[in-house]
Formats: sequence, C-alpha cells, structure tokens
Amino acid sequence: MKTENALRNPSRKHGCILPVPDSDLRTGLTVADLKQSFLDTLFCSLGRVPSAATPHDLYTALALAVRDRVLKQGVQTLETYHERDARVVAYLSAEYLPGPQLANNLLNLGIWEQTRQAVAELGCDLDFLRQQEEEPGLGNGGLGRLASCYMDSLASLEMPAVGYGLRYEFGIFDQTLRDGWQVESTDKWLRFGNPWENVRPELTYEVKLGGHTETWTDERGRYRVRWVPVRVVQGVAYDTPILGYRVNNCNRMRLWKAEAVESFDFAAFNHGDYYQAVHDKMFSESITKVLYPNDEMIQGKNLRLEQQFFLVTCSLQDMLRVHRLLGRPLEKFHEKWAVQLNDTHPSLAVAELMRLLVDEHGLDWETAWHVTRHTFSYTNHTLLPEALEKWPVSLFGALLPRHLEIVYEINRRFLDDVRARFPGDDARVARLSLIDESGERYVRMAHLATVGSHHVNGVARLHSDLLKQTVLRDFAGLWPEKFCNVTNGVTPRRFLAVANPPLARLITRRIGDGWIKNLDELRKLEPLAGDAGFRKDWREVKLAAKRRLAACIAQNTGVTVDPATLFDIQAKRIHEYKRQHLNALHILTLYLRLKREPQADMPARTFIFAGKAAPGYFMAKLIIKFINAIAAVVNHDPAVRGRLKVAFFPDFSVKNAQRIYPSADLSEQISTAGKEASGTGNMKFALNGALTIGTLDGANVEIREEVGPENFFLFGLTAEEVLKRQTRGYRPREFYEQNAALREALDFIASGGLANGDANLFQPFVDNLLWSDPFLVLADYQAYVAGQEQVSARWRDSEAWTRQSILTVARMGRFSSDRAIREYAEHIWRVQPLPVANPSTKPKAVKRAQPAAPVK
Repeated sequence: MKTENALRNPSRKHGCILPVPDSDLRTGLTVADLKQSFLDTLFCSLGRVPSAATPHDLYTALALAVRDRVLKQGVQTLETYHERDARVVAYLSAEYLPGPQLANNLLNLGIWEQTRQAVAELGCDLDFLRQQEEEPGLGNGGLGRLASCYMDSLASLEMPAVGYGLRYEFGIFDQTLRDGWQVESTDKWLRFGNPWENVRPELTYEVKLGGHTETWTDERGRYRVRWVPVRVVQGVAYDTPILGYRVNNCNRMRLWKAEAVESFDFAAFNHGDYYQAVHDKMFSESITKVLYPNDEMIQGKNLRLEQQFFLVTCSLQDMLRVHRLLGRPLEKFHEKWAVQLNDTHPSLAVAELMRLLVDEHGLDWETAWHVTRHTFSYTNHTLLPEALEKWPVSLFGALLPRHLEIVYEINRRFLDDVRARFPGDDARVARLSLIDESGERYVRMAHLATVGSHHVNGVARLHSDLLKQTVLRDFAGLWPEKFCNVTNGVTPRRFLAVANPPLARLITRRIGDGWIKNLDELRKLEPLAGDAGFRKDWREVKLAAKRRLAACIAQNTGVTVDPATLFDIQAKRIHEYKRQHLNALHILTLYLRLKREPQADMPARTFIFAGKAAPGYFMAKLIIKFINAIAAVVNHDPAVRGRLKVAFFPDFSVKNAQRIYPSADLSEQISTAGKEASGTGNMKFALNGALTIGTLDGANVEIREEVGPENFFLFGLTAEEVLKRQTRGYRPREFYEQNAALREALDFIASGGLANGDANLFQPFVDNLLWSDPFLVLADYQAYVAGQEQVSARWRDSEAWTRQSILTVARMGRFSSDRAIREYAEHIWRVQPLPVANPSTKPKAVKRAQPAAPVK
C-alpha cells in the first residue's frame, strides 16, 4: 500500500486512522486488473485452482471481484451522506426482486467489455458465468420488481436512499409443470451463498412479540406504558450494494434476518431435552424462513403479521440509531427521513414509530404524532378489496398488544375530528374508522397507512382517480391535498441495456448511449422509423431474440416453436383479473375455426404464456392447467401444424423475463378495466419493441396516449362501463347464448374435449364463466377476437409492423423509473440529489447541507 495514499485519504474510527486501500490493488478497472483480481479471489477467498473450480466457483470469484469495485463506491457514498447530513429516502417494502446482479453492476461500472475480455483471456465465457447466478426471489411479482427498479433509479439519480426489506431464506417457489399442473418446489436461492451481500452482525435489533402491557407513572408524573412480551427475537442486517449507472453513488438494500437471542439452550441440552435446546433458534428463524406463508390457516396469518412487524420495527430502530448518531433531535426525525410505505404490508410502521417515540424515547403524543405523519408517505397498489389487508382484532391484539392500544388511540382522536367536521354522519364515521366493526372486528391497514401519512399516491393516472372514487373515497373527500399520482416506471438499464444487448447496441449506434440515463432521448429514433435499412436491422435483432427464446422453450418444455411466426406473449402473475383465460379462449376459437375451415387465412402464431399462480389459488392453477390442455391438443394436431403453437414457459423470474421481453411481437395486457393498478410488464414489453393489445386499464391508458392510438390494439369495456354493467346485473350466459364462436369453444371445453373426454375437469371453470364471470371475460370476448383480427391484418405488412415497433420504443421515455423517482422526490419526499465525488480524487471541503424543510 502506498504510504502517500494512506496519509492523504484517512478514515477515522474510534481514534484510529484507517487508510483507504490503494485503488489499483483490488478495484482497478483495466483488463489486467480484473484478471488479477479474479485469480486472487479464486485462490485466496475460495481456495480453488482453475483446474478444480466448478462453474459456480468461477462465477463467485468474478462476482466477488466485481463487488470489491462496487463496495469501494459504497464506502465513499456513506461517508458523503454522513458528512453532508443528507435527507434520506427509506423505502419500506416486503418484497424485492432485484434479479441477477452481475450484469447490472458490470453495466453500471462501465466495465462490461473489459470483463468479457478478462475472463476470455482466462478461458472463460462471460455469458456462461452469468447463467450460474441464482437470483433472490424475494417477491411475488410486480410489487417487488418495482421496488428494485426504484432502488436502481434512486442510485442512478444520486439520491440518498436505503431500501429496507426481509431476507427470506426461501423465496418465491420454483415452478415446474407436471401433467399440465403447476407444481411448487422450494426456492433454495441461498444454497451456495450470496456473494453480493455483507452480513452486519453488529447491527441487531430486539423484536418483541405477544404478551401484555403495563401502565406506570414516570418521575415527571407522566402516564407511561410498558410492553411485556412473551417472546423476543432479534433482527440481523444483511446489506446489498445498489450501484447507480455511471455515477459514484452506491446506496444499499438492507434486508433483515430473524434469529434467536440465544440460539442454544445449554440447560435443556444438559437435561437431555435436545429438541428444546435448539427450539428457540428454529422458532425465531421461522419469521424470515419463507416469503409470504399461505395465510389460509390461522398459523399462516400469524406468521405473515409477524413478518410485517419484524420488517418495520427493525427498519425504524435502525433509522433512529442513525438519527441519534448524527446528534439530531427526535423531534426532527421527519426532516431527516422520508419513509415510503410500498403498499399496505409495512403500514404497521405508523403504530410502531408512535410506540418507539412515545414509549421508548419519551416524546409526548402530540409531538410524536406530528413527527409520524410527516415521516410517512403511502403508495397504494391495488383496487381489489381482498388485497387491502385487514387483520382480525383478536389476532392483532394477541401478537401486538401495545400496537392495538396505539391504533385505538389514533382512531379515537381521528374520529373525533371526523365527527367535528361531519356531525351526525355515523355512516361516514364507520367507513373511515381504522376498525371495521361490520361483523368480526378487523384492523384496516390501508386506513392506518392513509391516516398516518402526509401523501397517498396511486401508480397510474386511472388507478389514482379510481382510488379517490372507490376504496379511499372518504379519505380523499377529507384530505384532497394528500392524494396524488405517480405512474410507475421501469429501469431501462435492466430491461433494455442488460436484457436486450443487441437492440441496445443498434439504438446506441444510431443515437448514442444517452438514452440509458435519459430515456426521453429515444425520441431520436422516430425519424429512423422511415429508414428501410434501419427497419431491416430492427427485424434482424427481433428475429435473433426470438431464436434465443425458442431455444430456451425447447430446452425447458420440449416444445419446438418457429421464430418466424408472430410471437404473442402474456407473461405475468396468473390471476383471474389478468384474464389469461380470455387469451386461451381466443386460441381455442382459432383452433376450432381452423378445424372447420382448413383454408382460413390467418398468419401463423406462437402463443407463449409465463407466470406463477399463488399456491392456494385454485382457479388460477386451473387456468394454468387449461392453457396446457389447449397446448396438448393444438401442438399434436397435424391439421394446424405450422399455423398454431402454444407454449407455457415455466418458472417466470427476472432472469427468464430478460429472455421473454425482447422476443415478443405482441404484448397481451388484457386485464379487466379498473382492476390493474398500473402494470409494469406492459412497459417492459413495449420498451423492447412489442406492440400491445389491451384494455383501457392501469398504465395502458398512458402508454396508448404516448405511443399513439394507431400503435395500440384497443378493445373492451372501460372501467366506467364495467361498473355500470355489474351494477345493473351482469348475466354472462347471455353472451354465451348470443355468440356462436364463444358457445362452440365453451361447449368443447364442457364436453371434455381438452381432457380426453373428462367433462368434470374443467366444469368449475365453465360454471364460473357462465354463471358468475367476475372479471367479464365473456362480455369482452367478441371485442378481443375482433382486436386480434386487426393484429393479424397488421402483421401481414412486415414493414408497417416494424415501423410501429420502432415508434413504440421511441415514445416510451415517460415510462422510465427515473421519471417516477424524480416525481416522488419533488412532490412527496422533498429530497435532492447528492452526487458523490470520484473515490480516486481528493474530496474538496464542502459545506454542511441545510436540513430539508418539513413536509407540509
């Protein structure tokens, strides 16, 4: 280590001078540096020689070498944030889906090609090493992926932030198909360890559960409450660096793991009770053992509530620790921290911050409530009543007795204000109450989040409007200034630059690489839509992507698909409101038509599905079976060979999504209008050049406005029309009786035509559509078929289709997560960018930043 570097860049801790390591030794960015770092890590960290190393050893060595370079920027970032006393965004989310980290970090560091050359000179292939990476399945779908997009954008926009979540040992299940049915197996993403994380055993926090409360009077004569728990566990921090794109800022995602306070009971062991000796360890670690347990049983509900409380208390205690280390008064906590509640899962944070401030730190109620309401903002992600969490009061009180008291007190004071504003309006009071007393008593978590936050936002313009008109209507009437919209966005780094390098290179060759940082620059592609040579290059890139996906489908399913056909793809969580069964009914309609009219003029199509169904959701799992039953019939019928193909690509994940999005010609965004909050898959498909067929639901509305109505295949009822039809009495069987093609398809299903003559297999599915059809599949069927005929007609003109594909990509700038984060920062968080100086340069003296103004 060079002495001059050590003297010039000291880091002081506990009175010691800790020199910053020489950057050339472990963090250089040249090919030679990367090769040496890779070999040093393989030998010294893993104890392997190349000839004996497994593919995963080689991947881990490369990941650790890259991590050194990322962490260098992480250390500098933390020092800068502390020196400047920056206002910080704390993003609380029960889910994250960060995806594979290696490629993203190579892109953000700007060393992709250097790394490719370095490993190639050592006899390795970078793409092969990338495939060895296990991705953390810490979420169910869009919610977790959105959180990870936002973490990427926060770092890339140089905004101080930390993402708090849970380190589930077993993430979302691995999905396989057996006889067409979904089969779930354990996601063992940690079986080889996680090279990107750093455990912080010194950062542990006590988590109380159960028990009772006691009241007492302190030395100043104040009424106080003490929580006496029946059980205590501890949360341990695991940090993953989140690097920004071509900036020096590196934020962190801090995930909490549950551990026992004492992992081994020697007294029990010495008495021969060997199970009891490790009981506390097993019982405590169950909190973060698995992502979202099945909560149909009371044990599952209890564990899920434990997870949510565990997340918020560890995170808030961590923020309070940092706040006090900085010497800031707790009365100004909200000036330092902008805490975003990502859906209702972390809404317990409102009651927990009140408990910490009042019970643990002695603030009076009014001061603590002022701090709390000015700390939190809440993002609502759903209009489905069943997704707005409610907890039985009996369960809530048994697990969190002090919090139930706090919720009751918040509710009492809040409803007193409501009664003062609306005297005699008991119905309004009941609707606004944090406690649902219409039957069994429940705590309404969305209500708690709304009352305890300074802003509430929806995630698409339509969703935000419907939020104010439906599930939170009374709150919007009470506090109209509190409600706003921030339409979701996706990161172009992950979902174009990393997912689709050939398209990214084509774009960059023609307009430069500024679009990676500023997606609005894609507008420069518009004139190129008229360039025949560029259109040819565009088609070649798309065809190559389809060939890659076709190879993956063949390898994973045994189904051979033709890349020259129209790739019609629906990839998202399986749910009735997302209407994968509407898509499947259309496929069956085409099949039956071709059987009747073999000479029918329709272009060849490949229908591809991907997505997971919740393990306890029977109808969603039956839809997967239904799709695969259609595939079994269609794919083995010589009469439609070369004209129709159906494939279900199992185990949808971020890694698999990066194969699917670049390959789509047509994106299916066909949810029932008014049910999808926003959607982000719609953005990812369009960003990769797919045209969209969809309803006016979620962000589809805004995507259609941006890309142009002529580049979007619109069909179906509007949200207002859906509501009217349901209000006046929806009779789906009438559509069955009036539409011959629909009747033929449903009769074919009911006859057992998809189940080797078993008429019972899909009877629940048919009965649901004919007598209930809660998501208006039959009402939208004919409009959807007509929209698909427009798709077929457009596909026949390849030049016109390519032109529309280019224009779609060119007009997707608004749907960058960077734009969304700027809107949050300006209108909700009041957070400013804080660039971090290059670690290799000597930092200049800087003025201490002025504290941010309180959020009004």
